[in-house]
Order: sequence, then structure tokens, then C-alpha cells
Amino acid sequence: MGIVVVEICDGNAITTLNLEEILEKEFPEVAVLTSDCLSFCGLCRVKPYALVNNRRIFGKTPEECLDKIRAAIKEELAIYQ
Repeated sequence: MGIVVVEICDGNAITTLNLEEILEKEFPEVAVLTSDCLSFCGLCRVKPYALVNNRRIFGKTPEECLDKIRAAIKEELAIYQ
């Protein structure tokens, strides 16, 4: 089984959700990493986002972004099945 890495910036609105707990519980193949900065200057202030295996995933709200992250994780995992 493959591993999927979800990276989030600790200054982003997505951190209002506990992504590590939510995603790692739902998807054992996922590792959630929180960084001080992901070097996408200003992006974290504009809208919630995360990187899923280096692919940027955006949402208008943290909850919408989480739904899109889940979809991206499922796409990544499908490669390994």
C-alpha cells in the first residue's frame, strides 16, 4: 500500500480542523505534516489549502477543503490498489 503525505501550514485556516486526527484515523496510509511555512507566500491568508503529495488542494471553507483532500487521497490510493 502506498503512502500519502498531506502537508499543511500552521498559519492556514485549515488548522481549525484537527486534520491529523481526522485523516490519519480515516486513512491509515496517510501522514499529516504541519509546517511553519510551505513557501506559498500569502496563500494561507487567502483560503484554506493543503498539499496532498505535493498537489495543492483548495477550498472556500476548511470543511470544503477537507472534502477535497479526502477525494485527492482516494485518487492517490487508487494508484496503489
